[in-house]
Amino acid sequence: MSFSIAVAGKGGTGKTSISSLIIRYLKKKGSVPILAVDADANANLGEGLGLEVRETVGSIIASFNGTKLTIPAGMTKEAFLQLRMNEAVVESQGLDLITMGRGEGPDCYCYPNTVLRVFADRMAENYPFVVMDNEAGLEHLSRRTTQNIDHLLIISDHSVKGIRTVARIRDLVEELKLNVSRQSVIVNMVPDELAPMVRDELIRLNMDSPIVIPRDDEVYAYDLEARPLLDLPDTSRAVLAVGDLMDRILAKDGAPV
Repeated sequence: MSFSIAVAGKGGTGKTSISSLIIRYLKKKGSVPILAVDADANANLGEGLGLEVRETVGSIIASFNGTKLTIPAGMTKEAFLQLRMNEAVVESQGLDLITMGRGEGPDCYCYPNTVLRVFADRMAENYPFVVMDNEAGLEHLSRRTTQNIDHLLIISDHSVKGIRTVARIRDLVEELKLNVSRQSVIVNMVPDELAPMVRDELIRLNMDSPIVIPRDDEVYAYDLEARPLLDLPDTSRAVLAVGDLMDRILAKDGAPV
């Protein structure tokens, strides 16, 4: 049975970087194979992992809605869709990636996200760990496209606005009664220590024990140069902080190692 980790938060908080560093940690520990799911329409998890994404769920569905779709003789449309979805999986040593991408029209993400979730749920049976980088905001939660999560990481940047978004996500998970076993609040890209106004907002919203990930110039440099975060050195501040986070998650949640 797989252990699923989902990463959520507003855009610009470093969700994809943290997802990449979680995967880096699991690979270093030998907790493979890992299924990485990029459920963000603005897909860039592949870049963080150093994997080239040639097809996405959105592009496949768009091709199915076209007028010139050719299905092999003797194969149903559903079976052909399953075949094409399998072809969209990017495989590498100890790590596979499936990417949602965009739908066939502006803001048309619901169907691709639903197809992705069903496909990922089916694939997850073959992986001890699934790491999902969710789209920005609350839409994936309100559409119930994030379900059956062992640990949900809700990411904020070092700002009061970010903390308030985290609180809304936390409350929506409860309101929708989503099947999320555990949650953690993460404040990412913190300079040296939490600013007093950020700490006060965390306390006001009953989130007074967040996990802090420090600002890391090496992460910034790797992103600037489009280098995979999997190649960050073990001494990276963000790598060390995410390592501590994952040690705690695996110890508390009894996840496979």
